[in-house]
Amino acid sequence: MTLSIVGGSVSVNMIERSGDDMMFNDEPVGEPKSVPRRVWRVAIVDDDQDVHQATKFAMLDVVILDRCIEFLHAYSNQEARLLFSKHDDIAVVLLDVVMETENAGLELVGHIRDTLKWRDTRIILRTGQPGYAPEEDAIRDYDINDYKTKSELTRKKLLTTLTASIRSYELIRTIDASRRGLRQIITSGASFAVEHGVQTFASGVITQLAALCGVPSEGLICAQADSPTADGKAANFSVIASAGHYSNLMNSSIDQIADQRIRDSLKHVLVSRASLIEDNAMTLYFSGHGNRPMAAFVDLPHQLSEIDHQLLEVFCANFGVCLDNLSLVTQLQSHAYRDQFLMLPNRLKFIGEIDAAIARNEQNRLVVLLDIDDFAETNDVLGHVYGDLLLKAVALRLQDHYGSDVFLARVSGDAFGLLGDSSVLDPEAVRLLFMEPFEIESTAHMVVVSMGVVALDGFESNGADVLKNASIALKRTKVHQRGYHTVFTREMGMQIRERAKLTQHLHKAFDSERLFLAYQPQIELSGGKFIGLEALVRWRNEDGKMIPPMDFIPLAEHSGLIVAMGTWILRTACFTMKKLKQAGTAPERIAVNVSMMQFRQPDFIAVVETALQDSGLSPHDLELEITESMTMLGTASIQESLACLKQLGIQIAIDDFGTGFSSLSYLDKLPVDRLKIDRAFVNQIDTPEGPRIAELITQLGKKLGLKVVAEGIESRTHWDALLEMGCTEGQGFYIAHPMSDAELTAWIANRNQ
Repeated sequence: MTLSIVGGSVSVNMIERSGDDMMFNDEPVGEPKSVPRRVWRVAIVDDDQDVHQATKFAMLDVVILDRCIEFLHAYSNQEARLLFSKHDDIAVVLLDVVMETENAGLELVGHIRDTLKWRDTRIILRTGQPGYAPEEDAIRDYDINDYKTKSELTRKKLLTTLTASIRSYELIRTIDASRRGLRQIITSGASFAVEHGVQTFASGVITQLAALCGVPSEGLICAQADSPTADGKAANFSVIASAGHYSNLMNSSIDQIADQRIRDSLKHVLVSRASLIEDNAMTLYFSGHGNRPMAAFVDLPHQLSEIDHQLLEVFCANFGVCLDNLSLVTQLQSHAYRDQFLMLPNRLKFIGEIDAAIARNEQNRLVVLLDIDDFAETNDVLGHVYGDLLLKAVALRLQDHYGSDVFLARVSGDAFGLLGDSSVLDPEAVRLLFMEPFEIESTAHMVVVSMGVVALDGFESNGADVLKNASIALKRTKVHQRGYHTVFTREMGMQIRERAKLTQHLHKAFDSERLFLAYQPQIELSGGKFIGLEALVRWRNEDGKMIPPMDFIPLAEHSGLIVAMGTWILRTACFTMKKLKQAGTAPERIAVNVSMMQFRQPDFIAVVETALQDSGLSPHDLELEITESMTMLGTASIQESLACLKQLGIQIAIDDFGTGFSSLSYLDKLPVDRLKIDRAFVNQIDTPEGPRIAELITQLGKKLGLKVVAEGIESRTHWDALLEMGCTEGQGFYIAHPMSDAELTAWIANRNQ
């Protein structure tokens, strides 16, 4: 069947099935000579040359579902990977289990499913050595579709297996094509305001119409560009969606369609505004009450049934209603998303474009918010007409210079937004564009612009936030460096936006003593020596109820408050430790937890240095605890940061060890002093499982030359078990609960007595 959709023609041939099997003729009726015969590609992956030859010979001249089989050959895992990189339409893979290695075949299954993401390709596992991959194990553990020993694959069984697999492959592909088309139609129907929505919708119609008529999803759609004259001869028709060998006709006139039969049918239907159904072809008309109809040409290998006619009538009617809606929404879109004075996208459209870039994770993009300095004064002195001419001249210069490479919008009165790739959109180059004066009413007018710049680095949640950040940077430019640009940083945003949040939440908690630090002692298990403290944040609400850290710490991390909170915790802990040292009651160190978000801040080390300098605390008295998962942020970055901290003299501990994911070889390279056994593994000492994990971590720490601290010691049993296995230090309720400053002072005094 050939499908061509109006405005050009698309012709694709498919021979109709008869029952379950299809016969494949040498020259199918109606198939264009330029279209190559379609085949089923079957890959044979086996290190035995005889298997390739025998399989190919057995299937010689076999036709399955109206197509011949084209065999592709690979003799190893690596050859197969190279082959798959060149062909992505392989229907079946006949795969040997054992090739260069005994697991080479199964490894290739993982490559096909997990790396290439081929879910529709059928995999038939073949082996001459079944013991290497038991049938039940292979089917259970790997996404294969059939499993055969080579000895059982006679010609008849091989033909049966291939036929079933190819039928399954074709059915899955057909369903996927239908789903993709429906998704396109739904997307366009739900978001008509999207630019080029008609083209997107029309592409979906190609897929849906193909599925409805049982033809390949190749074709084209044509729209009537201008209203026809009374005789209909002056109408201009053009292709708005195309596929297959007609894809080059996109946005061209249907007069460029080579097939006169298709060309004439499309013009006839678009002028008469009625569908034309013939014995071997149909041209469908889509229109509601609008004045921009569409038509689709379909070459039929058989006559349509009455049910087919009824389905197509409903299909065309529904699509016609959508065309009406698209026409209406296009008009609304012009007012909702376009500045009517400069005819540029407006603020709302600009935000939507940024949202789309964020959704696509385009982290190499820049947003530039450009503002004309002293524009209000220009309006006041020279008048609004002059100001309007100046705005038009600025917009025209930006458009002429960047064209389609940069998305340009009018964000507010004299502010323009630009969104583009960082390799194209350079703020300094933008500034230089305005070195040449504008000619306004025969007068040379120099324009100076200030800019705020935001890089889409993955931290922004939406376009509105990005534009706010650009506005913050622009205001900073206006205050400190008019005529230039300022790049927004997270620190800059925290200084402005987080200040309000801290005022509303954290500062209020400070004032009412609802957010405070508690300190839990750490002792040496062998002698009971008081050697350290861990600073823990606590929150007491207005009712006096303690809010568990597990409830508010995740919220603080999600909102970004953890950065400011972490800085406060660090500074407060340093000052407390310094006070204890001055009183002569301090242990060897004080430990402070560091969140992943804190650690990723570019100024984190500077924040630590400032806290030490302001408090007067020696770096050797401070220990920073990082989580195990933080060590996997990246070898280079984590090692560099930890090395800087170690050079300062700060101690490093890995908190909650064993609960995250880390590489032991990588751990051995980190400048770490301690491993902390998570309380969950200490609690296992009281269970039938026993202290197995705690023992493993303790032994690992010894092998790596690290001290080991156990958290959550709640009984003498825990203490004795940990001491026996070689754990050197510990903390927990059995030793002491987390305490406030005053309670800690009393605890130390009582302990000394």
